[in-house]
Amino acid sequence: MIKQHHHSSRRQFLKKAGAYAALAAVSGVAPLPLNQLIAQSTSPRIRDVQAYPIYINRRSDGLLDAPRFDGDDDPRRWRFGGPFEQLPSAIIAIIKTDQGITGFGMGAGGGAAVEIIDKHLKHLLMNANPLNVEQLWDQMYTSGVLYGRRGLFPMALSAVDNALWDIVGKFAGQPVHELLGTPGRDRIPIYQTNGDFAQARAAGVRNFKRTTTGGPRVPQATLDRFIDSVLEDRDLLGTDVRLMTDCVSRDGTVEWAVKFAERLRPANLYFMEELLSPDDVFGYAELVNRIGGRGEGWTRIACGEHEYTQYGFDVLIRLGSAEIFQPDITWCGGTTAGRRISRLVEAANLEIIPHRGASSWGFPVALNSPSCSMAESFPVGSAILDAMSCRVENGFVIAPDEPGFGTALTEQMVLDYRLSSRI
Repeated sequence: MIKQHHHSSRRQFLKKAGAYAALAAVSGVAPLPLNQLIAQSTSPRIRDVQAYPIYINRRSDGLLDAPRFDGDDDPRRWRFGGPFEQLPSAIIAIIKTDQGITGFGMGAGGGAAVEIIDKHLKHLLMNANPLNVEQLWDQMYTSGVLYGRRGLFPMALSAVDNALWDIVGKFAGQPVHELLGTPGRDRIPIYQTNGDFAQARAAGVRNFKRTTTGGPRVPQATLDRFIDSVLEDRDLLGTDVRLMTDCVSRDGTVEWAVKFAERLRPANLYFMEELLSPDDVFGYAELVNRIGGRGEGWTRIACGEHEYTQYGFDVLIRLGSAEIFQPDITWCGGTTAGRRISRLVEAANLEIIPHRGASSWGFPVALNSPSCSMAESFPVGSAILDAMSCRVENGFVIAPDEPGFGTALTEQMVLDYRLSSRI
């Protein structure tokens, strides 16, 4: 850890050197390279890159256990995500510089992503200047583009990219959200996903989302219970709050989704999320036309939690496949990809509401996206998740003041939560 006087002297030097303008350049605010900063100071160099699968909550339990299915038609076969599914397979990258700065970054992909970092990305990072964060992203993405445009590779890249931004913020003595721009605000209303809505409303929360596992293969009774629960939530919460749903569908069809949405029409939902497979981009475009804002619809269509990099989101935007876009900054390619996605969404006059926007990783992009009106928050699941969550007060997530992402992570905490130590 860097001592406070080192941060202060570093910050004073950067101000005198006019280097904050160069730092704005690396974050894309100005079209200038980091040459000024590098020329006027001793540039840091990356000396160590490590990554670890971590235990985040009970969803990580049994992650590597072999499943037992009841025959070929067992419904669980359609939902089994394996050990590399995004949320349970969280990883933390730890990058150290020769100046004593340590950056932490969250990604996903478990042991497979760690292998990508250790055997591939690490070679592009060692001895490089971490302040060249966007150039490093371009180099890493390009080096893996022939085998990893989506899924596992961007999830590994996310951990590394976020760790690099953490270093840039700590080197500059600034929070990452300040490096990305000047948002003109220091807080965003949260929306709570699941949990006790009545308790959350009493604490000042005004936006809520219920999730279910949807799709044609889900038993009708299960969907009926979910629909009833959402309608009950609307009655409980009243008409003056936003209510949303997440279907987490992997196999939904357009016709199934329209019928499902029609049944939830009385709930006056602000958006409906993931009604179809993330690959069904044309189906999503049809939903926007039939039940979304383009037609005579009654809700907004949201997707993108399981899309990757600015290139994938550009396809969604060009096809009109959503009205609200939900990149996860720990999966989509990291903060570099997230801010590029934000620019595309804002240019198209659409909405961006990052998945887990109240997390330390999602909040900087959310805060700097003018269309972002809510930041997703979950009831805390573990100490390490709490260490990576922004402070929430009276229904608002508050911008941190600490340099970098402002997490409470330490190397020892990451090692204590290593997944391998709990198997």
